[in-house]
Amino acid sequence: MTVAGTVKKLIGYFALGFLLTIAAFNIWGRATLGELTPAEDAYRDATANRVVMVFGATGSVGDALLKAAMEAPEVEEIHAVTRRMSPRLEAGQQSGRVQVHMHKDFENYDSLRNVLARVNTVMWALGTSSLQVDDATYSWIHVNFPLAFVKTWLSERTDGPMSFHNVTGMGTDPEGAQHWAREKGSTELKVAEMANGTGLRAFAYRSAYLRPASDTTHIFHHIGEWLLKPGYLAMPAEDLGKAMLEISARTEELPNGTLIDAADTVAYARAYRE
Repeated sequence: MTVAGTVKKLIGYFALGFLLTIAAFNIWGRATLGELTPAEDAYRDATANRVVMVFGATGSVGDALLKAAMEAPEVEEIHAVTRRMSPRLEAGQQSGRVQVHMHKDFENYDSLRNVLARVNTVMWALGTSSLQVDDATYSWIHVNFPLAFVKTWLSERTDGPMSFHNVTGMGTDPEGAQHWAREKGSTELKVAEMANGTGLRAFAYRSAYLRPASDTTHIFHHIGEWLLKPGYLAMPAEDLGKAMLEISARTEELPNGTLIDAADTVAYARAYRE
């Protein structure tokens, strides 16, 4: 066999292996779906998303959540808490649609107390990859930051509608083998526990691949989404934001501490659009 023939054969094997791997992921994704179904004719509180606060808006997921909030007619005020600016934050600030709060210490939210007394919905996408930091730093960001925020928020407001939406990701597990999975799972449980007995409902979103906002993507983002969509392992991050808004408004449907997987997110995003 010629060199060219060998290379061609190896490429074929690689392509077949890649497609089989994608198929296996999609089968696994469908086999592990949750069972939440949006109720028909559900009660929706028109004030539940009046004031929205977004964390992590300079990241790809947080940027899409911010976009979803900016496009939502029921959202009257948007507050973005951030260390730095982004093109969407700058545009939102210039238009008056977004109030930007430049923030440095994410364990101290005293400067936001007056705003927190009005906030209904918090979209939390603040975080980093476990591959970029050591375990202690990862815990500091993914445990200390959100717990400090929720504690301060509840010191200023405990009357609903209030909802905290935390993007934790697929694989999160308080008893998991990986440090990141255990720490995010611990945060899910602790925030829900803090919310018990108050007007706050806390939700954790265990989605897989979240495609960035449609106005910031390139072709490979869409190819990845297309390949993983059959197993509910990929979706537009904007749909995640829409699902959050829908779940916030359904104040009598999902209880505090509910875990939302990818298929659940798709269903509630569809309900929001409808």
